Amino acid sequence: MLSRIAESLFWIGRYVERADGTARILDVHLERLNHLPPEDQRSVAQELLGVMGSRPDHDDFGLPELLHAIAYDRTHATSIAGSLGAARENARRARETVSSSLWECLNTTYYGLSQHRKDVVGTYRFCHWVLERTAMVGGLTDTTMSHDESWLFLVLGRSLERADMTARMLSTREVHTAGMSWVNMLRCAGAYESFLRTRRAAFDDRHAAEFLLMDRLFPRSIVYALRDADEALAKLDPSDTRLGHINDARRIVGQARTFLEFHRTDDLMVELPEHMERVQRAVAQASDAISRKYFNRADELAWVGEVS
Repeated sequence: MLSRIAESLFWIGRYVERADGTARILDVHLERLNHLPPEDQRSVAQELLGVMGSRPDHDDFGLPELLHAIAYDRTHATSIAGSLGAARENARRARETVSSSLWECLNTTYYGLSQHRKDVVGTYRFCHWVLERTAMVGGLTDTTMSHDESWLFLVLGRSLERADMTARMLSTREVHTAGMSWVNMLRCAGAYESFLRTRRAAFDDRHAAEFLLMDRLFPRSIVYALRDADEALAKLDPSDTRLGHINDARRIVGQARTFLEFHRTDDLMVELPEHMERVQRAVAQASDAISRKYFNRADELAWVGEVS
């Protein structure tokens, strides 16, 4: 496969998952942000923007500026609209590889971005619309593409970004948003019902954090996402299994996953920020290693802005 096609497929997976994760994070914080006093709004908005990997461009950065920066700004791939635009552009570059159904879904989603109000109520509806569209993209990816190398690169990008976005989601728990509960964190990840079926008893913050970090059966847990990424890397380079040579990307992903799986502590909540930073750093390093090995470069497509 041409490296440019593989790279485009990898970034389609990352950008669609980035849009989905950002919509989830914004949705769960939006109502609480709207009810905060203006001063607190500005403080929380700046903290949330920092968690998402950006910085405010001026001191008077409040809720309207936050909505534009992480929902509607098409010039940066860290926003929902920017991510979906970048996913569509990468699909256009790999048009001969993605299925017609997937291309039409991404194209229709791109042209639907401008059909939403940009106030708080409109953004709430926009987030739910994005979640529906990204779920459709995921379904079409898995059901209309052969599960060959093309699909593996797309899944690899999706899995790495999912681990990163779940880590960012958990990091927002530290942002002062009038007592964000772990129930809301679980709902944000779509994990609430699965968690209740798993626990079947009373639970506290530690149990919820463990579920989102280490559950081996829930698709949005960090361990599950990293395992998917590791499996995709193993299938893309099966010689590693026979010869025992582990490429840099597999080493980084494997170390991050096994650390979470086998590390035990009596105070997970205190260590949580450190774990989230480690996961985000591993995803960034693995992405660079994948670019060097498969795409012949360490930076992403020029027009889409910075890599998370």
